[in-house]
Amino acid sequence: MKLIVLGAGSRGDVYARYATESGVEIAGVAEPNEERRQVFCEKYNVPQEKQFASWQEALAGEKYADAVVNSTLDRVHYESTMAALEKGYHVLLEKPMSPVESECRAMVEKAEEKGLVLMVCHVLRYAPFFEKLKELLDEKRIGEIVNFQLTENVVYWHFAHSFVRGNFRNEAVSSPWILAKSCHDLDLLVYLIGKECKKVTSIGNLMHFRPENAPPGAPKYCLDGCPHEKTCPHFAPALYLKQIKNVTWPTAMISTDTSFPARYEALKRGPYGRCVYHCDNDVVDHQSAIFEFEGGTTATFNMIGFSSENTRTLRVFGTKGDLRGHLEKGEIQLTDFLSGEKELIKIDYSTLISGHGGGDVRMTRDFLAAVAGEASSQKTSARVSLQSHLMAFAAERSRKEHRTIRI
Repeated sequence: MKLIVLGAGSRGDVYARYATESGVEIAGVAEPNEERRQVFCEKYNVPQEKQFASWQEALAGEKYADAVVNSTLDRVHYESTMAALEKGYHVLLEKPMSPVESECRAMVEKAEEKGLVLMVCHVLRYAPFFEKLKELLDEKRIGEIVNFQLTENVVYWHFAHSFVRGNFRNEAVSSPWILAKSCHDLDLLVYLIGKECKKVTSIGNLMHFRPENAPPGAPKYCLDGCPHEKTCPHFAPALYLKQIKNVTWPTAMISTDTSFPARYEALKRGPYGRCVYHCDNDVVDHQSAIFEFEGGTTATFNMIGFSSENTRTLRVFGTKGDLRGHLEKGEIQLTDFLSGEKELIKIDYSTLISGHGGGDVRMTRDFLAAVAGEASSQKTSARVSLQSHLMAFAAERSRKEHRTIRI
């Protein structure tokens, strides 16, 4: 099997790595950053004639692969995916599908019309933690679900990296936060509750990361002599210059050359060296939503950019019991109303070999199996993922229009 990778950033590299470990050849790549493109091509032995600066070039001419991994920026997803489907390529599409609802629908319809696999990277469906949770709920261990409370705790440095300084900071160039980050979580609600969502009410705002909240004398760039370097939790050098060897995400994102001098230079005038109070960000830093599902089940979802943990926590209340879960700890505690017994279930994380709770590699393998025609166990599809996107669009409309939105 052969793949073309559009976008050789961190996610494109992750999917390429797990695909090649399954025996797949990376037949072509499109990446506008020349240095990043060269590193990727050397790593995966991409043929010289199939190394491109743009996705348009990569998809031009005769079809030369089986599928496309589309990890371009959000607002490029639609045009590039439609072009790939038109050429007859199966597509693994990084979430979110698109920041435009009509484009999400159109991609689903095009894939179905062509009889091609279009899978959105909702990797958490494949995490053993959520698979176990799904099993418990489907077995009615707590009866019928009455209310589901899910919180996405985004650790403070991750929020500053991705949603204040980084690629997903501004709706005009990416998507609303609840779509860009949390369509994962809305997809989990659909997956775990097993019903369609009918309406939503949502509130939230950009409260903290604003120019008026900058401490006195804070410069535009942290390295320009910030007087608050010892008291600000978002001081860029403290985050990006700590690692000396084995540089990993998010530090590896600020410069293709991860040496200390190169990273230092990148912080001087690069986006990740900016003061968090002097960026062009406009996405919210906290948001809450209440969803109503068919049959009367309700769900509350909170996303917070000010957490000391980088995890998801949840509580589910049923007619015969309740449960609580902590993704990072791999713990699910179930309480039975009748017996009063509490059962603690631990997920074995010692065997996991990828991020997102083990979901990355398992989702990649599922996509490859679907492309190979072994779709019987396929856990998700673009049609399924569309529901979470419609929930996100409705939640954002509710937040901005201050009213309940029917889906």
